[in-house]
Amino acid sequence: MLRRTAFAAAALLAAGALALTACTSGGGDATPTATGKPDPDASVAIRLVLEPGNLDIRQTAGSALDQILVDNIYQGLVARTPEQDIVASLASDWTVSPDGLTYTFTLRDGVTFHDGQPLTPQDVVWSLTTRRDTAEWRDSGRLANVTSITAEGQDITLTLSQPDSSLLWNLTGRAGIILKEGDTVDYKTKENGTGPFTLKNWTQGDSITLARNDAYWGEKAGVAEVVLDYIPDNQAALNAALANEVDVLTGFDANLKDQVEANGDFALVLGKSTDKGTLAFNQTSGPLADQRVRQAIRQAIDHEAFVDALASGETLYGPIPELDPGFEDLSDVAPYDPEAAKKLLKEAGAEDLELTLTIPNFYSTTIPQILVSDLNEVGITLEVNSVDFSTWLTDVYTNHDYELSFVLHTEARDFENWADPDYYFTYDNPEVQSLYTQALAATDETEAADLLAQAAKIVSEDAGADWLYNGASVLAVGTNITGMPSINVNERLNLAEIAKSNG
Repeated sequence: MLRRTAFAAAALLAAGALALTACTSGGGDATPTATGKPDPDASVAIRLVLEPGNLDIRQTAGSALDQILVDNIYQGLVARTPEQDIVASLASDWTVSPDGLTYTFTLRDGVTFHDGQPLTPQDVVWSLTTRRDTAEWRDSGRLANVTSITAEGQDITLTLSQPDSSLLWNLTGRAGIILKEGDTVDYKTKENGTGPFTLKNWTQGDSITLARNDAYWGEKAGVAEVVLDYIPDNQAALNAALANEVDVLTGFDANLKDQVEANGDFALVLGKSTDKGTLAFNQTSGPLADQRVRQAIRQAIDHEAFVDALASGETLYGPIPELDPGFEDLSDVAPYDPEAAKKLLKEAGAEDLELTLTIPNFYSTTIPQILVSDLNEVGITLEVNSVDFSTWLTDVYTNHDYELSFVLHTEARDFENWADPDYYFTYDNPEVQSLYTQALAATDETEAADLLAQAAKIVSEDAGADWLYNGASVLAVGTNITGMPSINVNERLNLAEIAKSNG
């Protein structure tokens, strides 16, 4: 993932279908229940969309790595459930001091790395210290408040310079991954983790195969292997499913529900996620520096149209999705009202406005088509600049050379981007920055969430961006498959409980 965000490129779909779909208002469908006896020797094939360029989770950006490696190959002291709860992992339990400055974790006994070496407290100290002190490692800054990391027996103690309500959450991600001190493995193509699966094979450009780790410290995986097949095109993925070549489709298109369910072998499954279809505004100069213009754009957009095009979904009117702390319904801040949008543009002296939308070319044309049509209704001419992702990274993300831009942000709890004036959003509000700082320093979860909610409302009222939809997990799951995660699978895909039956 890019620092402080993850961009879902699980969007490589056929023209006319949106990248990812959002959950239904009722929370989505449950995964199907198989009736046959699970086969522990089974192989499960799962369609994924975006293949990683390499496997070095220490330094390589991209949610494609987190999706398959965290939980399955690599672990931390704590982990997160699909529902975003924090649970024990390599640590059997932990305590936090009342002042929020001392975290003590009890390391499990009997954990081994995939090469057979034992996990030691020193490995934990080294991993977290190295992560914190190595700027080249992803998410090193998330441990910035940790002043010391020490071990006594099986107890690992982290001491902070100031309270950090995000620390435990950060430890469930890359910042908390535990590696073997002194390991010489080539992390770009190999691994040495502690998880329930090992890396069996990587055929680049095609698939990655994970094998069950029979020496795993916890409950063993339910299948012998999982084959992650990278099939970017949705129609090709559908064909593979109908030909019994794959057992699960992720990143799927809900519009293909009838086709994939036609023979009764698959069921469409919808799950919530933290995916945020974000329309960014460059607010540094020009007409978009005027809040009235940004607000007009927001009110000119029919968000329900995206939900309809997705064949599922939820609208989103602020920077925090429902799964994250601080969420509240902000639909009243920018209701769809083209006439109000026209009045705002007139007040701002921005009638007959011409703007350019820069969008990575792996997203469907449906997104810009809706935007072009809606903005045209209020007198804004939108030119679409479709670019490859590397160009987007250089022009938009790094150089902030854009007017409007669209990207799907998948990472959970990433509100920090709105408190960073140097981020590509170009949003700069000292009050929001102060509230975010207070939220981090809060030692009470409810207080922290309330402060985030206050900050998020200000961002929305400032029209810091527009959020076209809250994307979600859309899967087609074989009816002989159980235990397949269905929540936030574009970010994390824990496969330990998946099972396959013969009927």
